[in-house]
Amino acid sequence: MRIGELAARAGVSTRTLRYYEQQGLLPARRAANGYRQYEESDVRLVAEIRSLLAAGFTLDDTRPFVDCLRAGHPDGAACPESVAVYQRKLAEIDADIRAMIRRRADMSDQLARACPGCPLTREGTNDHTDGGELRRPRAPRREAGTGRILGGLVSSVQDDRADP
Repeated sequence: MRIGELAARAGVSTRTLRYYEQQGLLPARRAANGYRQYEESDVRLVAEIRSLLAAGFTLDDTRPFVDCLRAGHPDGAACPESVAVYQRKLAEIDADIRAMIRRRADMSDQLARACPGCPLTREGTNDHTDGGELRRPRAPRREAGTGRILGGLVSSVQDDRADP
């Protein structure tokens, strides 16, 4: 298939496909007339790249997944290199979550100092899914169980700050 057909089937622009080719992620064969030629399997490669990018991976992170598909595996995550990228990415996300928990607690402490006596929470909630306000500092922390963070995709992350 030619580049326009692949772009239409994959839901991307031809410019995107050329960029993926330039980055070495998408092989393009050339027909006698110089036009790029793609195979049916390239639709799957582009879908894998797009899916990973949408999940927050970098273009460079997608390489092991693309290589795994090119090697004939039915899933881009079937290779050890892909699993290693998943593990690294989860560790990064966990670190980000811990940092956000610390930032949130610091912000809550600052707000409590700036406005003593202001109600910072509705009793019994701290997940903010109901539009609730901030909890009071030093209130008992409820541990998030598996399933509460990202719909159960990651295990619980603890606030690693020392409680006063």
